[in-house]
Amino acid sequence: MEEEARKQDRLVMNLNNIIETKNKHIQEMEQKCSETSKSLEALMEEKDNLSLAYNEEIKKIQVSARDHFQRIFSDHEKLKSQLESHKKDLELRGVELEKREALNETERKKLAEELEENAVQNSAVQLAALEQKKADENVMKLAEDQKRQKEELHNRIIQLEKQLDQKQALELEIEQLRGSLNVIRHMGDEDDIEVLKKVEASLKELREKEGELEDLEALNQTLIVRERKSNDELQDARKELINGLKEISSRTQIGVKRMGELDSKPFLEAMKRRYNEELAEERASEICSLWEEYLKDPDWHPFKRIKLEGGEEYQEVIDDEDEKLRDLKDQLGNEVYKSVTSSIKEINEYNPSGRYIISELWNYGEGRKATLKEGVMFLLKLWENAKRKRGMT
Repeated sequence: MEEEARKQDRLVMNLNNIIETKNKHIQEMEQKCSETSKSLEALMEEKDNLSLAYNEEIKKIQVSARDHFQRIFSDHEKLKSQLESHKKDLELRGVELEKREALNETERKKLAEELEENAVQNSAVQLAALEQKKADENVMKLAEDQKRQKEELHNRIIQLEKQLDQKQALELEIEQLRGSLNVIRHMGDEDDIEVLKKVEASLKELREKEGELEDLEALNQTLIVRERKSNDELQDARKELINGLKEISSRTQIGVKRMGELDSKPFLEAMKRRYNEELAEERASEICSLWEEYLKDPDWHPFKRIKLEGGEEYQEVIDDEDEKLRDLKDQLGNEVYKSVTSSIKEINEYNPSGRYIISELWNYGEGRKATLKEGVMFLLKLWENAKRKRGMT
């Protein structure tokens, strides 16, 4: 009897240990599920914030575009009104000229010349009106294209957000299924038929969910490829715009800036303080060429990294202790130093690997890189001004 009691006690103890182990495992799985749920909630909140910011930006762009096109249409209407008024004046003048009776040969010749000039002017007005009509149609087409592109971008973002939600939900469901499967495996012996059926069912469901996740990832990859293609097309359009604006003066609001190009004027001013005009130009050209070679040298990197306040991020700034820059400032002054540091900062930002000058679309009014939209609107404005000038001559 005592032997059986001891066996019974050991069995109870072993069962208690097994139960305790399984309870710990279940708690671990519950904790993992809880952490996954919190992570998903954080992602959903971030997605909502991004969607809100995107919608606000889209509203601003739409309001700006609407105001701009409204101004364009208003200008067109004013010009049409002026053309119509001028046309009516010419017609009245023609009627008056026709009513006049020529008293002599000189007056008849003058009248014929005036009638001919009146006909030419009237023809020019009609031609200008036709060109203005074509301009109106082109502006409307541009507005429709811009609206369509915005709608396509918005729909693509919504689709990506849906795919992200589905992917995160599937990942959470797969994690929960794996947890349930591990719990079921530890709840009975392998001879237990009912437990084996549950394991088999859970495995099947898990494989199905993993298959759905793979499909979603494949679709997401397809969307990423399309997005990259769209970005490539935008970059090509930006390059064409830069090529088209290269001949326009850099004093305009939007133009092309050669990033990293060294300004030679401070070098010339520094040399004028030492030499006569001719020798100053020669020495300035030599020193400027020397520093252009320094700027191209990939081994020269006069920057240091500083930690930003209130965070873990770092920023690269000019190293004032760099030997070349320090000597340059001491020998040629602060303006030459500013010219060189400005060029090296532009190269470091826009072409750090190549270390050569590149052309960039630039907003000179605000001193920053111009957007593709700003470049297109600037070209459109130039085109409208040119059309208006031709129409008024």
